[in-house]
Amino acid sequence: MNRPLLARVLPFALYMAFLAVEQGARGWLGDAFDMRWLYPVKVAAVACALWYFRGEYSELLARPRARSILLSALSGVLVFVLWINLDHGWLDLGGGPGYDPRRAEGGIDWALAGFRLAGAALVVPLMEELFWRSFLLRWIERQDFLSLPAAEVGFRAILISSLLFGVEHSLWFAGILAGLAYAWLYRRHGNLWSPIIAHATTNLILGLWVLQTGAWQFW
Repeated sequence: MNRPLLARVLPFALYMAFLAVEQGARGWLGDAFDMRWLYPVKVAAVACALWYFRGEYSELLARPRARSILLSALSGVLVFVLWINLDHGWLDLGGGPGYDPRRAEGGIDWALAGFRLAGAALVVPLMEELFWRSFLLRWIERQDFLSLPAAEVGFRAILISSLLFGVEHSLWFAGILAGLAYAWLYRRHGNLWSPIIAHATTNLILGLWVLQTGAWQFW
């Protein structure tokens, strides 16, 4: 595996590996360890991987224009609205109770909540957009993905990558729409910061909304 590909795949693979460990460990660890503290460890590991490969992300050196930042942020808000309203019946594969940062007595553990919010708004958007848009979206179109400008990505690649992005989430239909929105921003602006900003906006507002409403299943 060449280094530009590894730099985009490994942080994502690391994140997914931690998810698998979390699922498996719940069964045999029981109450011996608070599994919620694996989230900060997971985010820190992914952040370290991103930092290690930082020299491979030259496309992040291109600054987005003010207009594209605004459009990206508005798109992120729209995805948030869709996300919390497309969670009924067959649109939800059942993601479980979600991430609940409350203490046993009922108050929120703000250390847990802070790690979750920071990870979701800062690390996850960067990691996922490098994998889903910078790599996979373009790789579907051309295996030499770095040679393909974002503006030349075709509808087939956008559709396939968005479908895969959707089924990664329990709210699969909302995920597909989010994938289409982020891919469209990437193609329109030719700048990876556009989907990163949109994705970060979605996750930040969603996190704040979850903390306000206690709808932990969205986390």
